Amino acid sequence: MEEIKALEVEIDQAQADLEKSVRDVEVAQSKAAAARDVRNAQQGAVNDVATSTYRTMQVDSVVNTLGSQTPQEIIDKTTYLGSIARKRQEELDVLKLASRDAIDAARAADVAKAAAQYKRGKLEAQRARLEEERTAIEGRIKDVEAKVDALSPEARLAWMNQGNPVPADLLDPSAFAGGIVGAAMGQLGKPYGWGASGPDAFDCSGLMVWAYSQNGKSIPRTSQAQLAGGTPVPLNQLQPGDIVGYYPGVTHVGMYIGNGQVVHASDYGIPVQVVPLNSMPIQGAVRY
Repeated sequence: MEEIKALEVEIDQAQADLEKSVRDVEVAQSKAAAARDVRNAQQGAVNDVATSTYRTMQVDSVVNTLGSQTPQEIIDKTTYLGSIARKRQEELDVLKLASRDAIDAARAADVAKAAAQYKRGKLEAQRARLEEERTAIEGRIKDVEAKVDALSPEARLAWMNQGNPVPADLLDPSAFAGGIVGAAMGQLGKPYGWGASGPDAFDCSGLMVWAYSQNGKSIPRTSQAQLAGGTPVPLNQLQPGDIVGYYPGVTHVGMYIGNGQVVHASDYGIPVQVVPLNSMPIQGAVRY
């Protein structure tokens, strides 16, 4: 069922996002701690320089003034002390700037940490919701399987023929040899499997993935993503190998093989078969 595959894609993405969010929190915590350490160290350095400058200038000013013998010596020593004071002030200014930068970095790291933790909480809630949805869908799948398995032979035949499939003996295998279409047609008669992409069973989008992969091409996994990922093609310009999307929400896909027909894996209990292009409500077509 396409619903569960789409959910699995969402769950996988949510898990990847969650793991990245956890890493982001760890990085943010580390940066915040480092920034606070730098801030504290810089503030300590500012305090040390300020205290040292004050004490040095007080002592040196008195000692040098009292120890001077001439006015010129007093002037020279005062000039010298002034240069020291300016140098210490420059050092102090640099340290104050570094301290402000460290404080800003610490604040930014704290904000990043809070944002990462918030995102992590949202992703954890999203994953839990998706898991609940998947459990519900899996329950519905089991119900469908049980009902199909309980069908009488006549009802099962009607179930298998609901899309007016083309009888296999009316298809010429040589007409589809090789290429993407050949790969898909080579799976005729194989059973449907929820979430299966070969080689023994297929769901609708899994058959597309298989056929394209046999020809060295990679396409998205779900029916919705397949129709969204290719180049749109008008129905009157379809070519063999194009993917056709069906039903609202594009919950099903088939491959156009020419002559107004598609090959597809339709539902549980129905093997891979060829049906008329218009046997289901078409939502669009794409080419890869």
